[in-house]
Amino acid sequence: MKKSINPSMHTAEHILNGTMDQLFDCGRCFSAHIERKKSKCDYHFDRSLTPEELTKIESRVNRVISSNMKVTDTYITETEAEKQFNLSRLPEGSSTEIRIVSIGDYDACPCIGLHVSETSEIGIFRITTSDFKDGVLRIRFKLKR
Repeated sequence: MKKSINPSMHTAEHILNGTMDQLFDCGRCFSAHIERKKSKCDYHFDRSLTPEELTKIESRVNRVISSNMKVTDTYITETEAEKQFNLSRLPEGSSTEIRIVSIGDYDACPCIGLHVSETSEIGIFRITTSDFKDGVLRIRFKLKR
């Protein structure tokens, strides 16, 4: 992951990933492209999402954002991290200390990127489109101030 990623958009990605896993038990995205203007996340999935499901995802993400949760980081050993998290996306040769980014009590995951300090700094989350093909659900989103 590039460290130059927009902190607001990147933190929104964390919240989207937590929401997707909580609602659909699909895990975090396996691929993401995070940019300042628009971003996308790809999930292993078995179907398209309904309009109602897309609305529910968007509403939940915005509820987390507006709740003004603190975004914090802690460091734990790789051994401890392996017990709690999927470390497959960490770059090879990572440190034996793993940085865990937490969004209040809503989401936590290993990450090296930049984030906002509080979720209220993110703005309004909008899903622009989604599609499903060959076992991959893609969600595209943007933020508004």
